[in-house]
Amino acid sequence: MKKKFLFFILVSLFFPLTKQADGKGPANSGRENSINVISYNIRMNTPSDGVNAWPNRIGKVTGLLRFHQAEIFGVQEALPEQVEDLVKAFPEYGHIGVGRDDGVSSGEHMSVFYLKSRFDMLDGGTFWLNEATDKPGFGWDAVCNRTCTWVKLKDKNTQKTVLVFNTHFDHRGREAREQSARLILRFMKEINQDNLPFILTGDFNATPDSEPIQTILAELKDSRSVSVIPPYGPEGTSGGFEVKEKSRIIDFIFINEKVRVLRHGHLSDSFGLFYPSDHLPVLAELEIR
Repeated sequence: MKKKFLFFILVSLFFPLTKQADGKGPANSGRENSINVISYNIRMNTPSDGVNAWPNRIGKVTGLLRFHQAEIFGVQEALPEQVEDLVKAFPEYGHIGVGRDDGVSSGEHMSVFYLKSRFDMLDGGTFWLNEATDKPGFGWDAVCNRTCTWVKLKDKNTQKTVLVFNTHFDHRGREAREQSARLILRFMKEINQDNLPFILTGDFNATPDSEPIQTILAELKDSRSVSVIPPYGPEGTSGGFEVKEKSRIIDFIFINEKVRVLRHGHLSDSFGLFYPSDHLPVLAELEIR
């Protein structure tokens, strides 16, 4: 009996039954090579949202991102104070992104956050979705400044490099959305001359059958359509804070042929009668080929 007990103690020392989380970043859950990516329109901070105003939602949004173990997440509609709140909530993450209205802090940010213990940032920047691309300005028939943030990350686990783009298309300008799709694909080719694994996240304000999305699908794949495990969650992603069926898919994670999609979900986490944002976050667990 004593020998069996001693053997159990020795085995426990060398082969722990569970891996303890350190409280920083997502728990490992045995994933060493795959990456959880989330695209999330977190809804701007506006007092007119009442019970759903940002101060009442920040803990729910950050809790969702942490619970679903996002190693990379791209946000849309994040005003400067919201970016500050995310930085405070995720000190173990690096981030990149500028305000769309002045190229510094003013206006909404399309920021990308990445887990620093997992990734090294090699390069990154922002371009505007307009004819000039290097400075603020409404593009085509858009009614807002629109940007795309990009970052090149090296995975410390696999030593592979991946490019991530995060964007938000105009909600009114039909031509602006189509031209933005073409512009992003052009920048992708210019920045990705080495044909690296590529991920494009965002709120595209366009449905799967629309011209902008079809333009993107001519060169990239919708991660939802190629998931190894059947897609999880409601069909739609946009339709307000109220817990009900969403009306349309306008939030996507696109990938190139260097990325394999292990699973995909529209996350319908809710609190009482409301979602943490007026959009559902999109999650894709990805494997870099």
